[in-house]
Amino acid sequence: MAIGSGDGERIDLRPTPLRLLAVTHGRPSSDNRAAVIRLVDGVASARPDLDVSIAFVDAAGRELAAALASSAAEHRSVIVPLVLSAGFHVRTGLAQGIDRLAGDGARLAAGLGPDARIVDVLAGRVDALGLRERDSLVLAAAGSNDPRAVRECFETARLLGARLGRPVTVGFIAAAIPRLPDAIEMLRAVHPGHRILVASYLLAPGTFYDQVAASGADLVAAPLLLPGEPAAAALVDLVLDRYDEASAARRRTTA
Repeated sequence: MAIGSGDGERIDLRPTPLRLLAVTHGRPSSDNRAAVIRLVDGVASARPDLDVSIAFVDAAGRELAAALASSAAEHRSVIVPLVLSAGFHVRTGLAQGIDRLAGDGARLAAGLGPDARIVDVLAGRVDALGLRERDSLVLAAAGSNDPRAVRECFETARLLGARLGRPVTVGFIAAAIPRLPDAIEMLRAVHPGHRILVASYLLAPGTFYDQVAASGADLVAAPLLLPGEPAAAALVDLVLDRYDEASAARRRTTA
């Protein structure tokens, strides 16, 4: 909205958009970092009105503190966690870190999954493998000590199964059961002669994807993001939706 000043100048009263700070945890490999940056670049290109940046944070949140310290005035940011399941790092560690570091100046958005747009990208990765009727499919997820995050992975498997018209078994890389090799072994025993295909419920290449590739499956789909290709438009839209939801919530609470 704009109004006229006494000297005829138009004054724009629209609120300045909050900064979008995309956050991912861990110590990324070069391929992981490049793939995630592809997503953030896509977000910045889709919304040139936004100040978009990224922070790779460790468990103690030191990088997050530095990123917030360099943000816009009063740390007016929406932090979008680039995680597929909102486990401990988001619901406890990151949320508490934001409260400690930025008070009311920052708003934490929801994690990315579960979401139908992620399922669409997963289905595309699986289809690229040449999925056959007699193939057995496993969703490989990172795993979490948070039961809610584990349930979210099973929900994604259910949605993927509905999308592809076949059952999908979940196998976890760490912290939850069944572990991925056990899930693959079980399917080989139940469906002898079937190929075992793995859908990688991972954002980008890295240590976890390396473990998926070595899990003994016949075929392994690529993760959602790759360093050599642009991020899917659906994932860009998802990040922006999470930002918009959190930004709107912050405006309601500060109005």
